[in-house]
Amino acid sequence: MIEVTCNDRLGKKIRVKCLPDDTVGDFKKLVASQIGTSPEKIILKKGYTTYKDHITLADYEIHNGMNLELYYS
Repeated sequence: MIEVTCNDRLGKKIRVKCLPDDTVGDFKKLVASQIGTSPEKIILKKGYTTYKDHITLADYEIHNGMNLELYYS
């Protein structure tokens, strides 16, 4: 179990517990349930990398304690 922090730079900082084998799409569903929006409207980025829904967190080398940028479309 890992804990990843998402920050939308508008004052919302969310901690989400998940598994490294979860896909980014599954992770978006967990984030969406905490902030009360739909997962289709969430975009996750780190630097210039936009994360795609069908790839796992372990494939993107997302580890415990990492910060991701949260954007809304």
